Amino acid sequence: METERRPGLHVQKKGIIKQPDPVKPSPNNTDEEDLDGEDMQKEALSRRNAWEPSVFYSLGSETFFFTGQEISIRESLDCLGAVVWPGAVALCRYLEKNREQVDLLDKAVLELGAGTGLVSIVASLLGAWVTATDLPDVLSNLNFNLSRNTRGRCRYTPQVAALVWGQDVKRDFPSSVYSYDYVLCADVVYHHNFLEDLLITMQYFCKPGTTLLWANKVRFQSDLRFIENFKNVFDITLLEEIPQEEVRIYQATARKSGQQHDV
Repeated sequence: METERRPGLHVQKKGIIKQPDPVKPSPNNTDEEDLDGEDMQKEALSRRNAWEPSVFYSLGSETFFFTGQEISIRESLDCLGAVVWPGAVALCRYLEKNREQVDLLDKAVLELGAGTGLVSIVASLLGAWVTATDLPDVLSNLNFNLSRNTRGRCRYTPQVAALVWGQDVKRDFPSSVYSYDYVLCADVVYHHNFLEDLLITMQYFCKPGTTLLWANKVRFQSDLRFIENFKNVFDITLLEEIPQEEVRIYQATARKSGQQHDV
């Protein structure tokens, strides 16, 4: 979940934050032994980035079980993006039980507003080459969770990158270089001021041949307005609705040239 931006928050500078690799590498050696908890923490801490806060207020951790693996997610009081939300859990369940319909094996996957990284972790465990993105101040915890839960378990090592919706996306992720088979989004729509930027970013990455999967809990009237705009921009299918959780999961693809409406 991407959190509200503040002045000066977009700190991406050439030579400080490396952009993600656009070309999928060779699969990892699946015989590599998993690290124990202490080693995984050392590995994550050794990869601290320039934006990591000096103080981290931890809520502890939540444990999930997907793809036969135990996933431990560290949460934080720092921001909304460091908490696991219902849409993320619902999307993980959907990906796990629909592996034939949504085959992520060897696919290039981008997650927008990755938050704690749960969805990116599950996608990685399902064999995808994942780039998890969010605001710079979320990336420390995101990187920690990805590292501790995927090291030695995944076919490809996931990447973490800063991405601010609607800002410098064309410069930092030029479409001539970056392309994705799937774009994943979970609980990125709630009461914030950047819904138009989010929709523009979704459109940018959802090229012909790309499938976008979006799971969200409907909380506010603004969520329903976003859904209507979403339907006007993409060809969409409601894949699943979970009434007790008020969560919907949509699949979207780019409209053919000439059919796209303005938001």
